Amino acid sequence: MVELPEVGTRVSLRYRLPAGSVPPMSDVVGHLREIGPTLRVQTKLGDEVTVSAADVVSVRPLSAAPVRNRDIRNLEHAAALGWPGVEQEWVGGWLLRFGHGSTRRANSAVPLLPTPGEHVDEIADWYATRGAPALLAVPDRLFGIPPGHPTDGENVVMARQLTEGVAAATAHVAPRPDDDWLRLHPRQVPVDVLTAVVDGVVAFGRAEDAAVGRVAVTVAPDGTRWAGLSSVHVAENARRRGLARSLCEALLGWAVDQGATRAYVQVLADNAPAKKLYESTGFGEHHRARYVSLG
Repeated sequence: MVELPEVGTRVSLRYRLPAGSVPPMSDVVGHLREIGPTLRVQTKLGDEVTVSAADVVSVRPLSAAPVRNRDIRNLEHAAALGWPGVEQEWVGGWLLRFGHGSTRRANSAVPLLPTPGEHVDEIADWYATRGAPALLAVPDRLFGIPPGHPTDGENVVMARQLTEGVAAATAHVAPRPDDDWLRLHPRQVPVDVLTAVVDGVVAFGRAEDAAVGRVAVTVAPDGTRWAGLSSVHVAENARRRGLARSLCEALLGWAVDQGATRAYVQVLADNAPAKKLYESTGFGEHHRARYVSLG
């Protein structure tokens, strides 16, 4: 039996084809998504290849596929439009967002242009006039964090293709969160913050009166239509029943109907269960980001 690396590892896998095939073997490069009697490998294009474990000839772990700065910038641009707060303003290459102080994501400035520039004082003043702390949301490699400013809230930004492989799932999906959705979600986020989106569409899903989630579809500068999952929560007494996975697939199915071809989700780096959930639905790490306080 070939020794296998852990799920999520990028691998080069060689396997036997059915008897009589020419050539007799094939190869696939991608992220290992499932281990068991059948292995599942997701390629860079989002296709999934399933292989019987008995047919595996060799598995070689690979380093993570490189992500270009422009790829990070495009995803982050779509994500900022998908969670923009209720007020936005451009300062240099930064998009500043304000959302009544509810959630750090909706109340932080993110560098989205290739040369965002040094605008720390202007950003601090903009938030001060709104009675909010000045906070930067800094993705990998897009901005040098100023010395002496503390960072926290490291996020793993995960992504996947949507052109194929979205499982059929059922959930109640609506353009606004109803009273049941708001009751089930643990965070008291104002409805105008939840429903805000710039040049896109948003929907709210609810499954079995126990699981809720949000998805926003927005367009990156390169034209990619991204679907961003957020606010996913399952009631404690309904966990480990597959509701979160089913709900996410239903929301992504809705997003595909809106023209989305890729999806992302932002997960706290220390939230192992959430990362495992999204890996099981085809997401893999794209880049990381963290918050920087200017206070």
